[in-house]
Amino acid sequence: MTTWMRCYWDEEDTWFYFEVDSEGWVIRQVELKGPELSPIAAASLAEWQRARDVGRLDEYDSRFGITAELPVSEWEGHDPEQLTSDEFEEVWSRARQQIASQPS
Repeated sequence: MTTWMRCYWDEEDTWFYFEVDSEGWVIRQVELKGPELSPIAAASLAEWQRARDVGRLDEYDSRFGITAELPVSEWEGHDPEQLTSDEFEEVWSRARQQIASQPS
C-alpha cells in the first residue's frame, strides 16, 4: 500500500514530502526550503532510474534531485506526519511546475 508523509528537518529549515511504496521505499520526494517553501527537489525514483539507464543521470540530479536511498524502516530520528494522496499531489505538482520552469 502506498503511503504519503512529510517530515521537518529544522537544522536545514526544510520540509520533506514522501510517497512511499508498500516495501518502505521512497518513490517520489519533494523538498521545500525556508519560510518561503522554495522547492529544491521533486524527484521520482522511476524517472531517476530512466535517466540513469540512458546516461542522463547528472542532468536529472541537478534539476530534480534524488529520492531517499534507504527504506523508511531504516530511518532514525524522524517524526512523520501522515498525508493524503491529494495533499501530496498538490505539493508535488506545485514543486515540479516551479522547478521545470527554472532555466536549466
